[in-house]
Amino acid sequence: MGEVINLIFNQKDLFMNLVFDHIKIALFSSFIAIVIGLSIGIFISRREKIASIVLGVVNVLYTIPAIALLGVLIPLTGIGNSTAIVALTIYALLPMVRSTYTGIKSIDEDILEAAVAMGSTEKELLLKVKLPLATPIIMSGIRNMVVMTIALTGIASFIGAGGLGVAIYRGITTNNPTMILAGSILVALLAIVFDAILGLIGKILQDRKDSGKKYRKILIPVLSLLIVFSFIFNLSTNKHEVRIATKPVTEGLIVGQILRIMIEENTDLKVVMTDGVAGGTGNIHPAMVKGDFDLYADYTGTIWQVVLKEKSKYDESMFPELEKKYYDKFKIKWINLLGFNSTFGLAVRKELADEYNLKTYSDLQKISDKVVYAAGYDYFGREDGYKPLKDTYNFNFKKIIDMDNGLKYKALLNNEVDAITVFTTDGQLSNPNIVLLEDDKHLHPSYLAGTVAREEILMKYPEIQVQMKRLEGCLDDSKMSVLNNLVETKGMKPYDVAYKFLKENGFLEVK
Repeated sequence: MGEVINLIFNQKDLFMNLVFDHIKIALFSSFIAIVIGLSIGIFISRREKIASIVLGVVNVLYTIPAIALLGVLIPLTGIGNSTAIVALTIYALLPMVRSTYTGIKSIDEDILEAAVAMGSTEKELLLKVKLPLATPIIMSGIRNMVVMTIALTGIASFIGAGGLGVAIYRGITTNNPTMILAGSILVALLAIVFDAILGLIGKILQDRKDSGKKYRKILIPVLSLLIVFSFIFNLSTNKHEVRIATKPVTEGLIVGQILRIMIEENTDLKVVMTDGVAGGTGNIHPAMVKGDFDLYADYTGTIWQVVLKEKSKYDESMFPELEKKYYDKFKIKWINLLGFNSTFGLAVRKELADEYNLKTYSDLQKISDKVVYAAGYDYFGREDGYKPLKDTYNFNFKKIIDMDNGLKYKALLNNEVDAITVFTTDGQLSNPNIVLLEDDKHLHPSYLAGTVAREEILMKYPEIQVQMKRLEGCLDDSKMSVLNNLVETKGMKPYDVAYKFLKENGFLEVK
């Protein structure tokens, strides 16, 4: 716990921003769900015939896995906070609709008949009888919904949104359990604090004395605060702002910070980072086309096969063709090649390699029916991923596991899996207990890393291209592996590693 507290205080600016983002996303989603959920609950309480249908539909939406819902929404709403808010609002509807409907329907019919007999109009019956009497049940639904929404907001980082999920996912990616624990504890504390606040509000509202004033004293400030948050999401971005995305791997985080520092230190532009976008190229590229991001680092082989969907095997002699097709189709330009080739590889534990004399992929094929294999989620869906690997080498693994990239090495060393797909520049490959096998049939193409940017941002800020050109060939495979290792095993922050590299190699200028 001491390490967690020290981490939070040492990086207080990061965690304060993440907490603020987390609250914004969770409360704005909750506010929308309260408005829509209350309206639907009131509506179906008056129309019993459709109540079961509406509740059934909301129940079905609630059963959709959060990750699946986020994935479905990305093509419609893009990457970032807006998609997270839509998904969280959908999840929050069930407790709101159900609690509103249940609260109203649980009111004694004799009370309602008496109110009607005394001349209450439909509006007065709703506002002065039904809603006040249903308040305890509705508030209970709101409490459950807000706590659930705060917890689920942690998943939003997988699609480029903010919040404390960024800290959790960054910890997973960089093999930093203290960061994971810090993010998780802060999420739990937020849930506890807001549950206590809502519990206090609910207790006050149950006091029928002077209820009108108490409604105004409590609900008006809360609603005003939520409305202010809604405006925050619609504020225009800084006119000198550049948006950079990174892939959910250590290498992506470091290179992203290199791009950020080069721009911020050597120009007057401000960079907004979106770290660790789940799905990598599959989600970042559509966001680039849409204009949600301005530039990011990707790989030649990935663009050729995943984005351009070319069937032929890529080699670097084809780069001019790749560059032209990529620009012609998407108006996105390659503005540098960083110099290192981060291709896919297969790694096994040394004891397994020694036991079966494993040196190549073909050697592994001979015992594949005894091997538990793991790879990152996106690898199984890539055109250059698991299917061609399996087909080329005729692998018949005992078990196949989808696993986050940040957990693969730990699982391998803990004997939970036997073989993993890796990147050949991974820092953890320096561990003597891990053996990288030879791709003896040369399955994987070249994956030279480079920076791509939207033409629009380059025309608006030509200084970006000037700075990116300075990075041409700045990193080879061994240098990138060393930088990755500083994060994955030495515990350094990607920003610090990137800054140290740029400063030592003379890339930083005096403004």
